[in-house]
Amino acid sequence: MVEAVLIDLFSLPASLHNGIQGVLRNTLEIIEKCSSTPTPFVYVMCCQMPESERKDEQESLLPALRDFQSTKKGLEVVCAQTTAAVLYTIKQILDEKDLSVIKVILPSLRKELMKVYIDHLFTAVYQFEFEDLKEASDCNNLQTIGPKREEQTVSTQDVALIRSEIQMHLKSLPSLKGELTILKSSLIPDDIFLHGFTTRTGGISYIPTLSSCNLFSSSKRRDPQAVVKENLRRLANAAGFNPENFHRVKTDHANAVCVMGRTEPDSYDGIVTNQKGVTIAAPGADCIPLLFADPVRKACGAAHSGWKGTLLGVSMATVNAMVSEYGCNVKDILVVLGPSVGPCCYKLPRESAEEFHRIDPKCVRQFDSAAPYIDIRRATRLKLEQPRLSQAVRGCTDTAQALKKCIDAYYCCVTMCVVFFISGVLRKKKKEKGKRKIPWLAFPFLPRSGWNSCSTVLPRSKALPQRPVAQQTRLF
Repeated sequence: MVEAVLIDLFSLPASLHNGIQGVLRNTLEIIEKCSSTPTPFVYVMCCQMPESERKDEQESLLPALRDFQSTKKGLEVVCAQTTAAVLYTIKQILDEKDLSVIKVILPSLRKELMKVYIDHLFTAVYQFEFEDLKEASDCNNLQTIGPKREEQTVSTQDVALIRSEIQMHLKSLPSLKGELTILKSSLIPDDIFLHGFTTRTGGISYIPTLSSCNLFSSSKRRDPQAVVKENLRRLANAAGFNPENFHRVKTDHANAVCVMGRTEPDSYDGIVTNQKGVTIAAPGADCIPLLFADPVRKACGAAHSGWKGTLLGVSMATVNAMVSEYGCNVKDILVVLGPSVGPCCYKLPRESAEEFHRIDPKCVRQFDSAAPYIDIRRATRLKLEQPRLSQAVRGCTDTAQALKKCIDAYYCCVTMCVVFFISGVLRKKKKEKGKRKIPWLAFPFLPRSGWNSCSTVLPRSKALPQRPVAQQTRLF
């Protein structure tokens, strides 16, 4: 059932501008006569040019639309200078009302162009159907506005122009929830590596569960890839890395590790590199984002460790990859855990909790209950403290104390959900089924080769060019 109707008047012939109310009236009559159920929400899209560029025939268009809007309940006129701006505004209205089944009524020549806009601004959550804009009100005798032509194809150049128009509009939007904030660890030497953990703030995502610095796109969510790409652009601009050389793990909740420069697996939860100018990343929510850095061999890694990955040893697998691929010495590898769910809030079924209990009884609270509390952070630390990794923190005489200093000072993403994203396993949205993994991102370890991609590591004492600086907070 159609939940909303969009009427596209962006390319309405000038000869019809004076009769726009008649066109809309006929269109609404068609909707009512040809629909089995009433459509409560109708949005009219029109172009609002700057006064200096406005033509005579456009002078009467907007007043006529406004007058017509005042007489029709449920109809809203949305005007802007670009199709991207109008569509994005309407998308916000649709999302606020939780509408997803949309009919678009438009001149036939606009259909293929409109599909390109929709592909970039919407996701598979939405269902669209298209109908030609008509002049007559008789469902059996309709006349299409504009000349009849064969179905149009959109050129590569047109697609590029549409993509650029969308990017320019998204770039112009203000950041939501405050400044972009980057959390950092004092353990990672910033004369060699860039690193950090993002929070919710500083992006443009407005969906409540994704607002605002969402860095993960999915066809099952309402946040399109174009918005996520803009969030990443803002992060890269503030942090100082190239978003074109950005590589994020393809999570599978297992222990596979991707080595940059080799054939990429279909899915993996760890990634390592020693390439300069490359940024690697791991998402997290209740799961832990781990960062690994070897300042001696100038290699680094990132891993996503949920409860399954923790049990499967993804943290150790990442360390092993750095040792085998880059000749790293375990004692030189620094490990940092980012914010994740804490033992105060994370529960698992009893059978899963038993596996953590075998690692260390202190990893489980209320073990006799049906859903004990689990400390996946402690379990991860204990796995890193196994004999082979006992010197995993550089310069430490007391390994246990050093590891606690470097990876056990954490923020719980549940108790601080205003700051961090959390998983839908902990919070569910009405009308949605299953888990909603809402990751926030760690962008670890861009080997600092100079802001102009010099071939050698830039010494700390050397002056750096000015760049935008986000709000930065030391974790510990």
